Amino acid sequence: MLAQSDPIVGIQGLNKWFGALHVLNDIDLTVASGARVVVCGPSGSGKSTLIRCINGLESYQEGSLRLAGTTLGVNAKETATACRQTGMVFQSFNLFPHLTVLGNCTLALRRVAGKTRSEAEDIAMAHLEKVRIPEKARSYPGQLSGGQQQRVAIARALCLNPRIMLFDEPTSALDPEMIKEVLDVMVALARDGMTMVCVTHEMGFAREVADEVVFMDGGSILDRAPARDFFSASGHPRSRLFLETILKH
Repeated sequence: MLAQSDPIVGIQGLNKWFGALHVLNDIDLTVASGARVVVCGPSGSGKSTLIRCINGLESYQEGSLRLAGTTLGVNAKETATACRQTGMVFQSFNLFPHLTVLGNCTLALRRVAGKTRSEAEDIAMAHLEKVRIPEKARSYPGQLSGGQQQRVAIARALCLNPRIMLFDEPTSALDPEMIKEVLDVMVALARDGMTMVCVTHEMGFAREVADEVVFMDGGSILDRAPARDFFSASGHPRSRLFLETILKH
């Protein structure tokens, strides 16, 4: 059970290997309810693996990870229940191509949450309104732009009323002109108070909405600071170099 003062995510000494590759190295991280945390770093630094561990999509070998008051990996049923309190948005949109937008958004509501078709459609339409795409409810994913598909993916994740939203580089597969429409939706979610952990290279988004920025490299957290401090001159030399490289482009 999560007490009011407890963090929604609490990670201590987390280690994970893929064979001989040490992909997460003694990770310590807490995320308070209502916080917006941006995780950044070069490719291969362990960012996506970390967020997938939080969502229960990856297991870990050492340390502990508590999500919504439950230690993941101890009890399968409790782990599954805790992970249902997360909404996950991936780089690729992962929509079912044979289902309409409405069908994609109502599937879990009906099969997991036990909602009737009418109840599920009302919930789905409310979230499609929230991501500014209700007119596409009867369209199929193949009829949408990449930005529209990603907004549908966000709406689908919101339908199960998650306590925390996890984003794994949600704009990396998009053309530049489509990035803003997805970021605008994410900014609106942040302003509504949604707890968020977002793996991204979009530093403008981090400046605007992040409470805290976490910098990873080589499977370790090298820098962690409030957003206003992270973008100042202080901090770890490696994160300074990363920022200089990113902000040049």
